[in-house]
Amino acid sequence: MKLSAWHKSHGDSVEFANPMFGRYDRVYMSKVFTFTADCADYYPCEIVRAGTGYKDYTITLPDEIEHICPDYSLYSVNEAFGFLTRGCPNGCPWCIVPHKEGSIRPASPLREFLGDKRRAILLDNNVLASDFGLEQIEEIIRTGISVDFNQGLDARRACADKYILDLLSRVKWIRYVRFACDRISQLDSVTKVVQELSKRGIKPYRIFVYALIGDVHESLVRIEALKRLGVSPFAQPYRDFENNIEPTKEQKRLARWCNHKSIFNSIDFKNYKG
Repeated sequence: MKLSAWHKSHGDSVEFANPMFGRYDRVYMSKVFTFTADCADYYPCEIVRAGTGYKDYTITLPDEIEHICPDYSLYSVNEAFGFLTRGCPNGCPWCIVPHKEGSIRPASPLREFLGDKRRAILLDNNVLASDFGLEQIEEIIRTGISVDFNQGLDARRACADKYILDLLSRVKWIRYVRFACDRISQLDSVTKVVQELSKRGIKPYRIFVYALIGDVHESLVRIEALKRLGVSPFAQPYRDFENNIEPTKEQKRLARWCNHKSIFNSIDFKNYKG
């Protein structure tokens, strides 16, 4: 969307590529995951490929494109999309972010990509680890914008910090407040956050928790603990971004059980035959 906005500002026409009828000077291709098949369409023009799906961790947009308001008409969406911060200080071994973005740093103020929207999907990896990010959440509260930090928040940053807990309780959330619980060691922090936010008016059913699936037994312990808390866990089987090894059948089965909520809420995993 930023590329589209920049090209249109220079008088170019932009559309989604049509291999049958389109005639183009340049086609951009990107993908997030290495296991996603490449586009097989043929275009007799300049092709620009980039993104983590191509194991490209170095190419970034020039500042004049990175800091332009996106062209939301391309997707006809009702929400703004963007990053307040980039990077993460945690360095989790399974995560692409340290390779791609490094440690935490400011990216863009909300006003830069909000446009005329009143809702925003924010893609930050660890916004609570950034003073700039916290300042931007204050701005979100002041302006009354509804938001979704859809990559999840770090419960360890919030669980014992009254300022952050109070801040989160004042945000207008689009649907869920999202956290992550990828290790058994994170359960205590997630539990405390759920309890503290409940005291501040955000009940457990409003909380969504990502759960990385590695060892099935350990993952099940986490998911069952999250279920007892009354939050909505979402299981994500781990896939190494350096190879195409698929999750095991049991990892996939655990994810199917967890993510199909009518089944998750009515049957234990040991009795699930899916």
